[in-house]
Amino acid sequence: MPETQRSIVIDGIRLELALPVELDTRWTGRDDLLRQVEAAWMVVEPSDLPLSPRIVGPPGTGKTTLAYSAAVRRGQEAYFFQATMDTRPEDLIVQPVLSGASEIKYVASSLLTAVIRGGACILDEGNRMSEKAWASLAPLLDQRRYVESVVTGLRIHAHPDFRFCTTMNTDASTFDLPEYIHSRLQPQIHVDFPDADEEMAILASQLPFVNEKAMRTVVEFLQKAHRAGAPWSVRDGIQALRYAAKLGKLEQSGLEHFLNHAIVHVCGEDAAEWI
Repeated sequence: MPETQRSIVIDGIRLELALPVELDTRWTGRDDLLRQVEAAWMVVEPSDLPLSPRIVGPPGTGKTTLAYSAAVRRGQEAYFFQATMDTRPEDLIVQPVLSGASEIKYVASSLLTAVIRGGACILDEGNRMSEKAWASLAPLLDQRRYVESVVTGLRIHAHPDFRFCTTMNTDASTFDLPEYIHSRLQPQIHVDFPDADEEMAILASQLPFVNEKAMRTVVEFLQKAHRAGAPWSVRDGIQALRYAAKLGKLEQSGLEHFLNHAIVHVCGEDAAEWI
């Protein structure tokens, strides 16, 4: 399919395709986790099939960035689908949309676009999605490698380069998925809170305008919180440093004067115990 083509006709039905996501972000954590995703997506011979891993861990630990970086390293288009409690099967595949007074056009989801174009689809927070929605993807995630659209009556086979993974927060499971779904979402790749050196590297890559002393203060806070089992992640640290930098800019002062204030306002009053 030409790079600029954003629609396709299948069995006489035109599907409007989604756009891939391009982010200015790369995985800064453990390289072995990135290699685990890459290995899952490999095929070792023509009869082999890629796996569809689930990346599991606390919120804010970079699970989505990990999957996106694996897609970029493979040179693939990346597509995101945000799962929610009310995601319906047709949301995952094709949606009919009114175009003009009486014309209906069919819009492919980001997932179906990845299926068609041979991209990588990252289904974010998959454990928020119901079994009914997951069941519509079952044939896509086994040796059949196709999806069926009830709306259009189409059966669409996946491009050989199509890759899939889902992220799941360990503290936000809304639905217990049945074994026949979990067995298709393998392997499980666990992403935990990073150590101090990793957190410093992440902060430095995301916040080049923040001084090292302030970043170390936040890393010390986060490491204490991790050891105590508190939920705050490096993402919260990034937000706190950004907020402190903005307050410092507004008041024409150094961000260090506002750092404790920013941590409490980002993480909540309980965070004061570990500052």
